[in-house]
Amino acid sequence: MGTQPRSDAANLVVKRVSQLVEPVLDEAGIELVDIEYLSERGRCVLRVFVDRDGGITLNDCAQLSREIGVLIDVKDIIQHEYVLEVSSPGLNKPLKKEKDFLWAIGKKVKVQMANPVKGRRNYTGYLKDLKDKMLCLDVENNPVLLPLRDVKKANLIYDFEN
Repeated sequence: MGTQPRSDAANLVVKRVSQLVEPVLDEAGIELVDIEYLSERGRCVLRVFVDRDGGITLNDCAQLSREIGVLIDVKDIIQHEYVLEVSSPGLNKPLKKEKDFLWAIGKKVKVQMANPVKGRRNYTGYLKDLKDKMLCLDVENNPVLLPLRDVKKANLIYDFEN
């Protein structure tokens, strides 16, 4: 979502776009991974990250961009000029929902906490389990339990050597 906290107006746009496009994407077998709405180089940018089993193609992104753009315009969610980008989350797929973490079990992840756990906010390790809303991470052969509700940001880390 970027490094700066979003304004209330930006949060509202993200929420409304999410509510609008998620059912359409679900019907097409496509997962809404994330939405960013921010100002870059003096222009408003709405980024919609999507994925599905087997991945998303450039043609998929182009078609979804047209469809999502029309939906947003018809519902008049954004009343000013903006740039719409629809893309795959790429290798650093964010982990946001419980199902994302369940999918990532056994994989290397980086987790940033909203509140420190054992004096730290940032952890990198292998996700061993998600049980009772607690992430169990193996950090350098030490188990660490992190409350899911306090995860500020999390994503996969690809280990290209293995």
